[in-house]
Amino acid sequence: MRNDKLWKSSLFFFVLNCCVLITPTDEFSLGNCTIYFPFDYSKHLKVRCCRMDYRRIPSTLPQNTVDLDISCNSITRINEGDFIRLPNLIILNMSHNRISEITNNALSDLPNLEELNLSNNKIQAVTTKLLSGLANLSHLRLDSNYLEVIENQSFATLSNLRFVNLTNNKLKHISRFQSVFQIPHLEELYLGMNRFSVFNSSDIPSALFGLKKLDLSLNPLTMFKITENIFPGLEYLDLAACFQNDTLDWLILDKGFLNTIKTLNLSRNLIAEKQLGDIMQSFTSVTWMALDYLKEFNVETLLQKACSRSLLNELHLKGNGVLSMYKSSLEHLVNLTELRIRNNRLTQLNDTLQVLPNLRLLDLYFNDIKKLDCSDFANLTQLRQLFLGGNGIVTINACIFKDLGNLDELILHSNSLLMLGDAFTYGPQNLRYLDLTGNKLSTLENLSFKALRSLQVLYLTDNQILTIKPHAFEGLINLAEISLACNKITQRTPKIFAGFAAMARLQILDLSCNYLSYESQVELRNPPFIMLSELKVLKMNSQHRGLKHMPSNLLKGLKKLDAFYAGNLNVECLHVDTFTYTPNLYYLDLTSNNFVNRNALTSRLFHPISGLHVLHLGQSHLKSLNFLVDANLSSLKSLHASTNDLQLINQTIIQSLPQLKQLELHNNSFTCDCNNVWFIDWAAVNNATQVLYLNRYECRYPLSLSGTNLAAFNTESCYVNYDFICFICSSSIVILTLVVSFIYHFLKWQLVYTYYLFLAFLNDGKRKRTTKHLSFQYDAFISYNVQEEPWVMEELVPKLEGEHGLRLCLHHRDFEPGKAIIDNIMDGIYNSRKTVCLITHNYLKSVWCSHEIQVASFRLFDEQKDVLVLVFLEDIPTQQLSPYYRMRKLVKKRTYLRWPKPGEDTRAFWQKLKMAIETKENMEEDRRILSGKDKDCV
Repeated sequence: MRNDKLWKSSLFFFVLNCCVLITPTDEFSLGNCTIYFPFDYSKHLKVRCCRMDYRRIPSTLPQNTVDLDISCNSITRINEGDFIRLPNLIILNMSHNRISEITNNALSDLPNLEELNLSNNKIQAVTTKLLSGLANLSHLRLDSNYLEVIENQSFATLSNLRFVNLTNNKLKHISRFQSVFQIPHLEELYLGMNRFSVFNSSDIPSALFGLKKLDLSLNPLTMFKITENIFPGLEYLDLAACFQNDTLDWLILDKGFLNTIKTLNLSRNLIAEKQLGDIMQSFTSVTWMALDYLKEFNVETLLQKACSRSLLNELHLKGNGVLSMYKSSLEHLVNLTELRIRNNRLTQLNDTLQVLPNLRLLDLYFNDIKKLDCSDFANLTQLRQLFLGGNGIVTINACIFKDLGNLDELILHSNSLLMLGDAFTYGPQNLRYLDLTGNKLSTLENLSFKALRSLQVLYLTDNQILTIKPHAFEGLINLAEISLACNKITQRTPKIFAGFAAMARLQILDLSCNYLSYESQVELRNPPFIMLSELKVLKMNSQHRGLKHMPSNLLKGLKKLDAFYAGNLNVECLHVDTFTYTPNLYYLDLTSNNFVNRNALTSRLFHPISGLHVLHLGQSHLKSLNFLVDANLSSLKSLHASTNDLQLINQTIIQSLPQLKQLELHNNSFTCDCNNVWFIDWAAVNNATQVLYLNRYECRYPLSLSGTNLAAFNTESCYVNYDFICFICSSSIVILTLVVSFIYHFLKWQLVYTYYLFLAFLNDGKRKRTTKHLSFQYDAFISYNVQEEPWVMEELVPKLEGEHGLRLCLHHRDFEPGKAIIDNIMDGIYNSRKTVCLITHNYLKSVWCSHEIQVASFRLFDEQKDVLVLVFLEDIPTQQLSPYYRMRKLVKKRTYLRWPKPGEDTRAFWQKLKMAIETKENMEEDRRILSGKDKDCV
């Protein structure tokens, strides 16, 4: 039964590979659930959602889920439609919830379901529609509920049901749930720990030809009657703790009704010894019998009453207070192969067991055997497994195991062995598994295991080993696994590492929980594992004083090492050459170290182990995972870095791990801001890597968000909405184009006017900063278009300068050469008492004329003096003056000069013009017009 221990080395690697075979799915946004592929479903998912405080079935489960475990939550009700997205489900575990109600047809969406576990809930009744639609169901567990009622026809449609467990409910009468016994192919039925007081074959409607296993244990039976052959194929019957008083009514009409039963459990019954013996007489073909915890009985007497003693293969006598065994009580058990007498009070064996030559397993756990004699196991040549743990054995003589040539497994843990001496000098030579855990060994002498050439597994855990002689392990040429964990071994333990040379095939070495430590990373003169070229697993975790430093060549010689456990060593940094000697490393555990320095782990450290699949870095004070970016871990599938000080996980880190399937980062100091937005979105929607327990990640910073869920952080606020920005920009451009077009078409000249007025303002300020005028150089600045220059020279200048003695400023004559035109205009206007504008159609079209009149207008506004004189040389309708809005107002509001028409007298014109240049008039109205305060617009 325990031969599997002999292959722990192979099993370890099998499990190791299992734990990392995480395969991408089409949906990973499952919050706290874990997804993985079990080996027996190559294309379907197993989803585990245990202990997540769910209050209802999560709705985000992948449709290709085959195995769903949602146990240990707070679900109270199963509603119709909860499983509508899971038509492929085969195994469903909803145990340990608070389910009290399952609505009709709630499970009908699971046509392929084969195994349903509803144990440890609060279900009170099984109705006809509770299990409807589950035509393929083969295993049903309803144990540990509050069942009182099972309606007729509840199991009528479950033709494939093979296994039903109704243990630990409130069922009272077998006659009231006959539907269970009508299941056509039922093989195993568990009815233990209910309230049945009567078991009568007459209450069962028909024979259960397929039933092989029936458990009625822990029911307060006062009657057990079988008057018909209702169990023609029954092989296992459990009646443990069913009979607790002397009023039991036991009747088996024909012993042939129970002659198919091979396994019988009558443990923990408290009826009279004689009646229990009579019960045993009813079973004629039993080969496996348990008579545990019959403290008021003489077990030897009971065995003599068993009518099937010669057929017994396995006998359990646990916890009966047995003080001694006698040959007379065992001599008829000639075919016994397994004897379990654990938890009794045996002090010695003598030669009692010599009458059991076919014995293959002997369990003597937890008795009071302090000493073994050479004859105790004589004649047990077929013995394969011997369990002597927990007896207080102090010494073992060389003769004890001399006859056990076929012994395969020997358990001696939890005794008081001080030394081995010559215990294994003569064998057992075929022993493959030896457990010496929990003794008081302090020294391993030379040749302690010399005769154990077949030994494959040796456990020396939890002793007080301080000294190991150089030839202590000599002879262990086939040893594959040794555990020296939890001893007092130090790096100075004499010759400990030299002794490893004798174990050339060693694959697993456990040195955890010792006192190894190194003062620096300097190379060791004699690397400890240099001779273990076949070693695949090395455990050095949890040294009591901390390893402190890991020498750069500590792992030299371990070229086949697959797994290295180096957690809880208080190491502060690792030398870049640490893993140079382990190119095949597959699994690395660096949990619970002190990598607080940002350079404690570097990318170069991992370059020699590019094939690493699993990396554990939890509880190591890491502040960043940036060292993974250039680490070349292209094969890493599983990364665990929980309980650190990580704040940010950026895209570069994840992209540097292309094969990552599983990521665990809970209990870190995440920052809930836009720096983490990529990781938050990626963790929720990516379909390549499973982020375990994402819904448990909490924000630590900023303090205002401390304690909030990282996955709940609103990432949308961190993104620039380029679509919206493009919409705003395009809309603005369209609106601006329309406005500009409108202004150009309708307000073109008003803008031109404003532009020149602004230039006038700038030049006026410049002029005032550069000079202050005390007197005028000219009487008038003449603003005219070049087309009117003949009239100016022939008419205007002779009249005003020649006849009236006025000094005029003319641009072609008085502008300073080389000076900017605008400056000349400003100087001319501000150095003249008045500005005379000669208005013609050409004037209105001239840019420079427009500029001149605007400067004059600004001076009119600024100085509040009558400095502007308008002279119209041509008839111009007022509507044509609209581009010069202010001029139009001036024309409308006051008198202006007009050049007489041909034939008219011009003397009055010249006289008025001379007076306009020389006189000062009321400027209030002009100032009001130019400032825009006049509301009378044309």
